[in-house]
Amino acid sequence: MATQAAFMPGAKAKTATTGVWSWITTVDHKRIGILYGVTAFLFFLMGGIEALIMRAQLARPDNDLVSAQTFNELFTMHGTTMVFLAIMPLSAAFFNYMLPLQIGARDVAFPRLNALSYWIFLSGGLFINSSFLFGSAPDGGWFGYATLTTRQFSPGHHIDFWMLGLQILGIASMLAGFNFIVTIINMRAPGMTLMRMPVFVWMSLVVQFLVVLAFPAITVALILLMFDRFFGTLFYAPAAGADPLLWQHLFWIFGHPEVYILILPAMGIVSEVLPTFARKPLFGAPVVIYSGIMIGFFGFGVWSHHMFSVGMGPVADSAFSIATMLIAVPTGVKILNWISTLWGGTIRFTSALLFSLGFIAMFTMGGLSGVMHASPPVDLQQTDSYFVVAHFHYVLFGGSIFGIFSGFYYWWPKMTGRLLDEKLGKIHFWLMMIGFNMAFFPQHYLGLIGMPRRIYTYAADLNWGFWNLISTIGAFTIALSILVFIINVIKTRRSGPVAGPDPWDARTLEWAIPSPPPVYNFATIPTVHGRDELWLQKHGDGHGGAPTPKPAPPTAKDIAAIHMPPPSYWPILLALALTVMLSGLLISYVQLVVGGLLTLYCMFKFALEYHRPAQEAH
Repeated sequence: MATQAAFMPGAKAKTATTGVWSWITTVDHKRIGILYGVTAFLFFLMGGIEALIMRAQLARPDNDLVSAQTFNELFTMHGTTMVFLAIMPLSAAFFNYMLPLQIGARDVAFPRLNALSYWIFLSGGLFINSSFLFGSAPDGGWFGYATLTTRQFSPGHHIDFWMLGLQILGIASMLAGFNFIVTIINMRAPGMTLMRMPVFVWMSLVVQFLVVLAFPAITVALILLMFDRFFGTLFYAPAAGADPLLWQHLFWIFGHPEVYILILPAMGIVSEVLPTFARKPLFGAPVVIYSGIMIGFFGFGVWSHHMFSVGMGPVADSAFSIATMLIAVPTGVKILNWISTLWGGTIRFTSALLFSLGFIAMFTMGGLSGVMHASPPVDLQQTDSYFVVAHFHYVLFGGSIFGIFSGFYYWWPKMTGRLLDEKLGKIHFWLMMIGFNMAFFPQHYLGLIGMPRRIYTYAADLNWGFWNLISTIGAFTIALSILVFIINVIKTRRSGPVAGPDPWDARTLEWAIPSPPPVYNFATIPTVHGRDELWLQKHGDGHGGAPTPKPAPPTAKDIAAIHMPPPSYWPILLALALTVMLSGLLISYVQLVVGGLLTLYCMFKFALEYHRPAQEAH
């Protein structure tokens, strides 16, 4: 049964404060969502600039814009940034902002833990990128295969920054994962059974379980690597009897669920956008939910299809081949349901809907090239070629990024109270759609004619120049589309049309409250009668049933009685102390010890900040 949180005593409901300090100490899930979104978008721009430099280098044969070492650093940081610092936290921005609103809660279950997750994420991102300042940017690929990443083959601190930075980011992801699981399970409004939860909430719940189950595998792998590099152990040394595939197994046990950690939030967004702009309920919503759960479940059973080329043998190859083919079934079911939702609907082609349609089309293409990899003979031909680069980007850019931009255009009015410019939004979409296909579709062909991935230049007589030039023009077209989006945000942030609470005639609870929402979200916790609660309140069930009752208007006394969690500066101090401790491994053991003591002190203060005897609670 869903329950409501008993917030910490000592703070009444109040309007949002202003100033930098209020943002540093905030524990409001909406502000933390905005912090995640802004930070992740800046990292997205950084990862995009890295990609543009790589594409400029590859635009013509025998180019010398950057050196081979710089190219290694660029593709490593591009992959790391986009996966861990851009797409994941952009999804986290929506989790933070929208989940409590969609389930009718006033905040997440552990607001200060939520703030701590953000500050640790920011610390980890800055730590990894600070490697550029020291001339030691990571250079071993975003998957950091051992033994190439051991001290023998990667001297210097390049890999150390990557390895320690990912461990810091992993802590942030785990804390957030447990927080959202407890929030969704425990804080739903009365009447919101599991099957009445919006599909975005369901996909978010599946993602959180993937996070807390998958990240321990990569954490173990990174800790073993850390011991090899700093303390001389031999976990990844084949000459000392270690299995050379140990890293690959541990990495891909994390790595393939990570793909679904990145794509399922976009599937949830699309499942909210399509019914709103088709003015129809999501076709087969329970099946969409079950399919999301099955994708999460199967996601843990296909990791070795990334390793067909290592020679696992026919039995293992067959098992992982079948599992990989099976995972296409629930994915295909979702696509069928989305298309069926549009069928016969009263469709409004807004920017949000266009990006959702773009998601369906591009992700389907990425899925089809992915099914090819389920066949070991085909996979062997495509491994380490540009075909894989094309497939990966059709899934993660064509899927996740298109879905995330759909979410931006859909929920921006709720977050800011202003509508984005639709004309600029459509220009953004078409530029991105054209640029994306120019950039990545030719890479299928380049891979099939033999161009390997991760090369920094190529000879003219290989005849790869034309399609690489097209790909580069496409990449810069994508950059132009992002510029249009930024102009749209700047233009409409203060002078855009006022949105009102429900500008789309939407279906779920977040649209029942003002835009942007007050600090306490709901003055009166709603009672839920169906998955599309707001639609039921406005229009009934569409089969002659009367609209469900709306919550009674709150009184001033009701609002005054609302308790919200007070701000805290211990999350940012604890995140800083943790970063000081781990960076001590690169600088001195004295810093490591001092940072460790600071971390313990901050943990103690964080844990007991609002601990009071019961008689002093109010």
